[in-house]
Amino acid sequence: MTETHVLDQLHATFGFSAFRGVQDQVVSRVLDGQSTLAVMPTGAGKSLTYQLPAVMLPGTCVVISPLIALMHDQLRSALANGIRAATLTSVDADREQTIDRFRAGELDLLYVAPERASQGHFRELLSKAPVCLFAIDEAHCVSEWGHDFRPDYRALRPLMDAFPDVPRLALTATADAQTRADVLAQLGIPADGLIVAGFDRPNIRYAIRHRDNPVRQLTTLMAEQPGPGIVYAPTRKKVEELADKLSAATGRPVLPYHAGLPPEVRAANQAAFVASEEMVMVATVAFGMGIDKPDVRFVAHAGIPKSIEGYYQETGRAGRDGDPSVAVMLWGADDFARARMRLEEVDETRRVGERARLDALAALVETGSCRRAVLLRHFGEHPPETCGNCDNCLDAPGIRDVTELARKVLSAVYRTGQSYGFGHIQKVLLGQHDDRVVQRGHDQLSVFGIVSADEAPLLQPLVRALQARGSLLPTEHGGLALGDDARVILKGEVPVMLAIAPKQERARKDRRGGSARRGSAGAANPVGDPLFDALRALRRDLAQDAGVPPYVIFHDATLREMAEIRPASLAALGEIGGVGARKLEAYGDAFLSVIRQH
Repeated sequence: MTETHVLDQLHATFGFSAFRGVQDQVVSRVLDGQSTLAVMPTGAGKSLTYQLPAVMLPGTCVVISPLIALMHDQLRSALANGIRAATLTSVDADREQTIDRFRAGELDLLYVAPERASQGHFRELLSKAPVCLFAIDEAHCVSEWGHDFRPDYRALRPLMDAFPDVPRLALTATADAQTRADVLAQLGIPADGLIVAGFDRPNIRYAIRHRDNPVRQLTTLMAEQPGPGIVYAPTRKKVEELADKLSAATGRPVLPYHAGLPPEVRAANQAAFVASEEMVMVATVAFGMGIDKPDVRFVAHAGIPKSIEGYYQETGRAGRDGDPSVAVMLWGADDFARARMRLEEVDETRRVGERARLDALAALVETGSCRRAVLLRHFGEHPPETCGNCDNCLDAPGIRDVTELARKVLSAVYRTGQSYGFGHIQKVLLGQHDDRVVQRGHDQLSVFGIVSADEAPLLQPLVRALQARGSLLPTEHGGLALGDDARVILKGEVPVMLAIAPKQERARKDRRGGSARRGSAGAANPVGDPLFDALRALRRDLAQDAGVPPYVIFHDATLREMAEIRPASLAALGEIGGVGARKLEAYGDAFLSVIRQH
């Protein structure tokens, strides 16, 4: 197929005049019948790389996806673009009709879960009609080295091997070098079929702060970000508690989501969030993988994620539409203490890898340098030293060499018997004659009173940092004990640097623009154009009538372009990015009518 033909089909189906990033490379390989593993950041348009070939090639593209909600979300978007698509899941009432359509060659896309795809009767069904492509979404789930291993993905290879002439396209946003190699091997994709687009999401501003008052901190974030957001909390109890408190504090619609809620409540809350343009969902990490909502303006973690890969994937749910978005993590030393205790429960074969991931997360939290650079280097990239769009680049912290102070702290923990908490250790180091200190004889130790008044304010942030990196570990009764690298620190063989966060008002001035509402740049209509608001209102009405989320009609970026260009004809409207032939036919006249009124 010629390049012109492919671009014409891209514009007719999706309304785009050019590919983004490595989309063209991936699509070209698929159309040439070559198997491929594409590692592309969230929001880079992974689904287009199989949806476009599915429209152009004879036969059906079978898409293996891990969650029913994700399949249904992608199904809505595919149907809106005029693609003949269906899902074959346990909750679909039209399964027999879908099977008949597949056998009759009437489907471009068929979405299934790995559990169904690995069964013999599904393989038999695929032999009844031509298949043009196997697309494996969230392909990192096939690897035991990945952060989200799903055993059912291991059964996909025999299915695909039964159709040796059908190419395979594996897609993921999160896979380090080891995971990528394993995915290639497990799915039978040649090493030269790897395409890595890079992991950077430049539209996301990363910020990491110590958690001191999460409700106040999250309320401030929500005031800065009026669009939809996700707050990840570590437990079901914390999810419900935060949802109630944030709703009361902000007046915004805030809903909870976790596995303990009745299925119908979870489904209703998710549907409400997907359809909303301002709602905040407080959830466990079970939420998010099943949605493809492009207009999430912020993702906040009220505790640390499980791994640096998990952090990347979860924060990647913000700003899929390319508009400015924010990712905020609130952390505490107890988060890392619990995470390191959980490592003991991990199977020994995976423990080394999981510990490395946790250490990488600690390094991201501790760093005084560019957050994005630390994140990207973890995935094997060589980014610039600064990005200009993270908290450390925008408001540089002070960096202190606290090696000697760290040695004093670790020495005090050791000499007091590795069983006392921070409060007691602090009193010993500061030379305070507390009753308990005196009764234990700790006022006679060489470490008693060795920390000066100037060093005292650094003790608490230093102990937090030492706990994050695993140099200090919690005991069963809430004390502190020496961790893995405490010995080399005590010997002075490893320097300890501490990032001191700049003292800034939470309703801070923006270093770049002087605004107290830094997040307002990410608002849907930053310039307050009444035509844009009118187009958005029309989109909301059309979405309600069609029973789909507003973004399925058009993204905000498409509406902004309409408001800016103000096309006067259907032909001119069809040149706007994101307006494909099907959407032009369905909605063109309605949007032109609103534009003419302005």
